[in-house]
This record gives sequence, C-alpha cells and structure tokens, in this order.
Amino acid sequence: MKRTSILKVAAIALLATGTTSAFSAEFNLRFQTHYTPEQLSGKLAQQFIDNVNVMSGGRVEIEMFYASSVVPSVEGFDAAASGVLDGEMHGAAYLTGKNPAFQFVGDPMGGYDTPWQLYEFLYHGGGLEAANELYNQHGMQFVGWWAGGQETMSSSKPLAGPDDLKDWKFRSPPGLETEIFAQMGASPIVMDFTEVFTALETGIIDGADYSSLANNVGIGLYDQVKHATFPGFHSMPADHVTVNLDVWNSFPDDIKRIFEVASQALALQTSMAFDIANREAVPGLIANGVTLYDWSEEDRAAFRAGAQQAWDSWADKTPEARKLVDAHRAFQKKIGLID
Repeated sequence: MKRTSILKVAAIALLATGTTSAFSAEFNLRFQTHYTPEQLSGKLAQQFIDNVNVMSGGRVEIEMFYASSVVPSVEGFDAAASGVLDGEMHGAAYLTGKNPAFQFVGDPMGGYDTPWQLYEFLYHGGGLEAANELYNQHGMQFVGWWAGGQETMSSSKPLAGPDDLKDWKFRSPPGLETEIFAQMGASPIVMDFTEVFTALETGIIDGADYSSLANNVGIGLYDQVKHATFPGFHSMPADHVTVNLDVWNSFPDDIKRIFEVASQALALQTSMAFDIANREAVPGLIANGVTLYDWSEEDRAAFRAGAQQAWDSWADKTPEARKLVDAHRAFQKKIGLID
C-alpha cells in the first residue's frame, strides 16, 4: 500500500474517534536538524516548515526534531534513508565517509566567493542534477542548499594574503581543508573547537577556522585574537534539505514543486540573514582593535589554485567525486573564476 493511502486510512480511522489532528494532513513527515529552535538557523528551518504547510494548503505537515533529538547529527542522513525519518536538514559534510563526492556538495572549499555563486552553480551549472545522481544512490533526494555564506579565518597575527599562511598554525576541521592549507604552507591542526581557547592561550595554535564572523563574535573568539579575514573566501559550507527517495517519489508534482520553492526561499533568507549579521558585527570589531583583511582578487585566485590541486586528489577517489568536481570547474570557467 502506498504511503499516502496508509495515511488516509489512518486519518479515516481517527475521524471515527474524533482525534484527527495528528493525521489531518495528506503527508505527515518527520524531519531532523542539528540546530536548536532558538538559533537563527533553527528559526529559518521553522520558516521553511511554515512555507511548505501554507503553500500546500495544509496537505503537508512537517514535525521537526531539533538539536538532533532523534539520532546524532552524523546519523541523520541514514535515519532518513532507512525510513526512521522522512527527511533531514543537516549537511553533506557529515557524509564524506560514504563517498568523497559529498565534500563537493557540503563545501566546495575555495570554489566560490559568495553564496549566490554557489546557488548559481546549483540551479544553472548542473549542480542539482549531479548532486541527485549521488544522493539517489543512497536512497535520498537532494532538494536544495541553505548556505550562511563565507566563513572567516581568525588569527593572533596578520592574515593579509597567501604569504601569511606559511607556518600559520590553526585549528582546522579534518578532511579536504587540511590538505589545501598544508599545500599552501600552513600547519593545520585538527582539534575539537572546545579545545581552541586553551590552545590559543598556550600558543599551540595561532588561530582557528570556526564559523562566520558573527558566530565567532558570539563565542568570544575576538577577545583572544585580533585579526580576521572578511569577507571570507576559503570555506562556504552549505546545509541541505533532503527527503527519503520513496517518500519523494510518492509526492505529486505540485508537492515536489512546493518543497523546491520553499528550499529556494530558505536559501535566500539564510544567506541574507547571515550577511546582515556579519556586517552588523564589523563596526564593533574595528572599534575593539580587530583588523579585518579582504583579500584581493589575485590573492583569492592564488588560494583557489591551491584548492584545485587538493580537489583533484579527492576527485580521483570515486567517479561521483570526479563528476561533481568537473561540474564545478565547468561552471567556474563559465563565470570567470578560473581559466
């Protein structure tokens, strides 16, 4: 029996008892995100839910489980693929162990200068099709991205250009980033972010890659370090909206379109909200003696060239990774980011 039929039968049964509220919709879905309801991203996820519900005329109800309350964040994708959840809003960065290709959906590091270029690749550069070739293999439908924008590198010493990366010791997440920065002469050190403040105080590291400028302000990072890149350029992680493939295939075309349009609205609102928050943080940082470095086009190009070398080593790992890297490169050439 199809999923929609099961739900309709359940709704009819409950009508007889007068307790229909939980099953009044045509599609009752369970999603999970790693964000809390209080975080900006959690509030944006709720907007997405509201948009889907309103645009569907109440036919779709999404119950969101915040703060990874059903399964750990790293297991959200598998939980949705297996039917424990119907969808999830984490990110592909958790999935590189399944296939290195997920790196180029989660964060094509050094690839783009703005989230708008990232979205252009997705909708006009073949990114959506390439991503779904990968996701469908794992029983999932990739619906869209929601990217907060460029992340910032923070340091106790200047980061004015590529030369300042030489011998720069910094906290780095594992994976592709460590390879890119090592190739450029830096000394990335993988550690949990809870260790960063002590490592800075003791001189084990000179800086850290953590998050956006505004988020870094929020955790007090610039109480310890007084140099940062802004706008950033090295990393632009994107969370995704995904749906179990069987569930997705059970949707009529209008519901699929509603999810797609709601995901685009989520992307727009996310990038705008974080851009505003970052820019609002700038005057206070400058007043408190923090120096911000906006790398030149030439310096960004030098970093991108270094990143491309690391991309190749990852692209050679699987055919899916190669396909996504080739798609990114074709689009980068199209918009003049690489030759």
